[in-house]
Amino acid sequence: MRSILFVFLAVAVAYGIRWWYLKPKYAAGESVAEVQHTLIGGEPFLLSSLSGNYVLLHFWGSWCGPCRHENPQIVELYNNFKDSRFSDAEGFKIVSMGVENSETSWKKAIAKDHLAWPHHIGQFDRFDSSMAKVFGVREIPTLYLLGPGQKVLKVNPTPAEISSFLSEKKDV
Repeated sequence: MRSILFVFLAVAVAYGIRWWYLKPKYAAGESVAEVQHTLIGGEPFLLSSLSGNYVLLHFWGSWCGPCRHENPQIVELYNNFKDSRFSDAEGFKIVSMGVENSETSWKKAIAKDHLAWPHHIGQFDRFDSSMAKVFGVREIPTLYLLGPGQKVLKVNPTPAEISSFLSEKKDV
């Protein structure tokens, strides 16, 4: 009986440590750090340039099965809300951060998955990359939904939750 209790306790502690380690850095209500990077086409990018919009920060990888499985839902979100106006925001934008080893694989996956939005940032040191560290990303997919003032509204919401939220805020 004592050994079963010990195993149960050890498993519970291991799951707790895993949860804490994988937990993204920011929580709902916090403001995110400024992001300055280069987009896929070579243009400079500041996250603050999208202030006034709802922004989905989309951490994914071309090598990540769950990410690739979720991408069609992210594309549907973009297509449904890219031209929308909201009661408290100018629009909806997606900033995708590829947590990668290979630029070639990343670009092929963007094309194959029809990730048509303009804000793509490639990070080729996987989880050691600057963007992963700034946002505390240790597993993918990871999503942050930001409000117009660059405050985190939701951490790891499903695409359906994002769609529901944006639908409620959408101007008719």
